[in-house]
Amino acid sequence: MKKVIFTVMAAALTAASSMAAEKVVLLKFGDFDQWVTRHIKESSVIGGNTKTLYEIGPTKTLDGATAYVPQGGSPWATSNVYAKVMGVVKTSNAVFPDTHGSGKCVKLTTMLEHVKAVGVINMDVLVNGSIFLGRMFEPVSSTKNPYSKMEMGVPFTQRPKYLQFDYKLTAPTGDRTYSSGFGSQKTIRGRDYSEVFILLQRRWEDEKGNIHAARVGTGRQRFGATTANWVNKHRIEVKYGDITKTPGYQSYMGLISTKDRAYYARNSKGKMVPVIEEQWDDANATPTHMLVMASSGCGTAYVGTIGMTFWIDNMALVY
Repeated sequence: MKKVIFTVMAAALTAASSMAAEKVVLLKFGDFDQWVTRHIKESSVIGGNTKTLYEIGPTKTLDGATAYVPQGGSPWATSNVYAKVMGVVKTSNAVFPDTHGSGKCVKLTTMLEHVKAVGVINMDVLVNGSIFLGRMFEPVSSTKNPYSKMEMGVPFTQRPKYLQFDYKLTAPTGDRTYSSGFGSQKTIRGRDYSEVFILLQRRWEDEKGNIHAARVGTGRQRFGATTANWVNKHRIEVKYGDITKTPGYQSYMGLISTKDRAYYARNSKGKMVPVIEEQWDDANATPTHMLVMASSGCGTAYVGTIGMTFWIDNMALVY
């Protein structure tokens, strides 16, 4: 009996010591308590209404149809955009502040943006609410290749163990919808999933300005079940090196190795170029960049389940 008690106490002390040694570092503005509110008047040809867009950053209000520049050193961008297509000013907002406990959180939604102007525009565009580390370049002038308007990732040289956050999900069971604004709207069999990922890359640039990358660390999870309440301090483990043979590996966790799927970044000349992941890096490698994204959808652009709603709060790294 004494031996059993000693073993239990030793295990408890070891666990307590391990927890005490952990360091949880909130990403800047990762408590989502502060928001920038933008008021933009759309073109009169589509109604001339003043719409509200939200960005993650120090509390302030911005008025006017001007390109958004991240405020207060915020590393976050959203899928909320000011667009100017064929001279028509239009906005899209699928990321909102919401309440969580005594503070705020971020609410990501999948929805249809409808644009109609007699004789000029008549289209529906499906939008997944997304937040990511990086920057969105405005005004957006077309729906073609949306990733080319997003600079994904920030400089980063550390090696965290986990990405930690609180979440809540409302997941409709209906099929997916495809609607890019051009051609007819389509129904795609099967449901969508919300997603969160952290990717660590070691990037380098060649003499032609192309950006290459090796994958250093991977943490990626999809969420499809409605939760009754908030799930707090959920963790996604960051696994290092080639993870293709590790337990739990899924194909969507693999390298982003083709141009049509690649995320973009600015090269040394200031040009946006695709970042092609060419290889798995050594498990002990040091990254140069970190990508973090949370989204109400996980498919290709303009595809999702309308009504999918994903709440996120307290995004942090655990060391």
